[in-house]
Amino acid sequence: MTSFWTGERVRLRGVEPDDWTALMRFEADEERLGDLVQAPRSAEGHRARAKELALAAPDSDRFILLIEAVETGQPVGVVGSHHADARAGWFEYGISLGTEHRRRGYATEAATLLLRYMFDERRFHKCQARVFAHNEASLTLQRRLGFVEEGRLRDQVFFAGRHHDVVMMGMLADEFTHLHPARPTVT
Repeated sequence: MTSFWTGERVRLRGVEPDDWTALMRFEADEERLGDLVQAPRSAEGHRARAKELALAAPDSDRFILLIEAVETGQPVGVVGSHHADARAGWFEYGISLGTEHRRRGYATEAATLLLRYMFDERRFHKCQARVFAHNEASLTLQRRLGFVEEGRLRDQVFFAGRHHDVVMMGMLADEFTHLHPARPTVT
């Protein structure tokens, strides 16, 4: 049997301390897209963040995983569950891919692996995703996965000198199961 965390194109794995350079690249890519503007972090800051993620105590509902290309073993992005309310049955996820790794199916497969874990193994009922309204590629990805727009937070975030809307997307567990049937298990 192949690992639950491995698909045809990607493998999801924990962040290792040596992944700091990949995390630094992904953060720079997000800024270039206009999705994230932060004060520059030093190389040592990225090293510390990667080490912090690598040493974090396991939390089945909130975590960040590195997305690795199966073919090359190269880090291509990160995916994670950032907020979770087990009592109410919802969680929020996010995904980010390096610029040169987009439009290859990595994001779709990585998100599907994460969503299958959260819906099938952790028994959550709903997933939410927040997407900047100007990020058409991300909106398209979420719709392709089966998310529907549930609302818009007007002028919710400020970056690049102005306010931007955030689109709230949602998907229920049964909608996911219908669109993404479980992989057959090998015995």
